Order: sequence, then C-alpha cells, then structure tokens
Amino acid sequence: MITFGLFVLTALAEIIGCYLPWLWLRKSGSVWLLLPAAASLALFAWLLTLHPEASGRVYAAYGGVYVSVALLWLWLIDGIRPGPWDLLGGAVTLAGMAIIAFAPRAG
Repeated sequence: MITFGLFVLTALAEIIGCYLPWLWLRKSGSVWLLLPAAASLALFAWLLTLHPEASGRVYAAYGGVYVSVALLWLWLIDGIRPGPWDLLGGAVTLAGMAIIAFAPRAG
C-alpha cells in the first residue's frame, strides 16, 4: 500500500508540473506558474528515486498509476466524467502495474 501511495503522489507531482505550464500557455495564466511547475517536476523526479526496485520496473509500474490518476484529474479538475472505456482502460493499467510491482521475484 505504501508503494501504491508513493506512485499516486508521484503522479500528482508530474501532472501538476505539466498542468501549470499548460495553464500559462493555453489559458493565459501567469508566467509565475512556471516556478511551482518546475518545483513539482523536481519533486516528481525525486519521488521516483524513493522506490527500492530497479528504475525501469518503477517507471513501467508507475505508468499504470499515472493513467488512473490522470483519469481522476480529468474528472475532478477538467470536469469531464470518465466514460466506461476510460474506466476499463484505467483498470487494465492498474492490473498491469500490480503485476509488475508486486510479482514475486527470485533473489
């Protein structure tokens, strides 16, 4: 559960770090949005280093959580409720994440 929570925090840091420049560029937001965006992306990179697994495995498993958090963002921030296919896709990516992250490993 700690691993999953860490993945969720990592996904939020990445999404916020990308969303703030989007607000600046697409919605005429303040250029000052780039400062917290950079901090959020630095936090994202640091959070990825906290996982004990090999980096490639962490990135692969993280991708599944990222997709699901992005769908939640779509609903809560963009105001667009995910459809059945979105939810199915999110479930499939979470299943893939679980297989990658929690599979028993030899030595």
